Amino acid sequence: MGERVVVILLGPPGAGKGTQARRLAARSGYPHVSTGDILRQEVRDRSDMGMRVEAIMNAGELVPDELVARIIGQRLERDDSGGFLLDGFPRNMVQARYLESVCNGLDLLIINLTLEESEVIKRLTGRRQCSGCGKIYNLAYSAPQIEAICDVCNGALIVRPDDRADVILERLRVYREQTVPLVEHYRERGYYREVDGSQGAIEVSDSISEIMTRSGVQE
Repeated sequence: MGERVVVILLGPPGAGKGTQARRLAARSGYPHVSTGDILRQEVRDRSDMGMRVEAIMNAGELVPDELVARIIGQRLERDDSGGFLLDGFPRNMVQARYLESVCNGLDLLIINLTLEESEVIKRLTGRRQCSGCGKIYNLAYSAPQIEAICDVCNGALIVRPDDRADVILERLRVYREQTVPLVEHYRERGYYREVDGSQGAIEVSDSISEIMTRSGVQE
């Protein structure tokens, strides 16, 4: 591949895109660009953008394409890295076409983390996040040592608004409607790969790293 690459992690809610992007960022040195993290920070900051998107995110709906595209476009314009790891973008065909329009000189590598819906629901309903440091736990797979208390900073663990059962079902509906067609769009292209997201986090990380190495993205 070329000198600069955009690695895109696709997959349903709860597939582990954020976890894997952080692991890959540590290995590769590429910035982890998470639209979800950026937007949640805007909400915490009570910015104009945060106020606009808070209700949308809490309902499990997608943030308007023009807002997300603005965030990604500004980040990709910064020539500070040999590549980027995108987590949460693109999520539909409109965003995909926008990305392709601004990726002049950048190669794409699409990695889709596959996961059954039943497993998505199990993961997300058991997910807890530290209100202090932001560390993620799962009551079924990676529970804290003390119930409802973060192992790292002793902060209280909370259920994110977008992890409520009703919101999860809506997120899955939106994923089927808007993101699955995007997966099909990429599937026939040579830069598309799939990884079984039901594996353990370390196994998924190793599989992704192997794909990146074979693709010439990392040594």
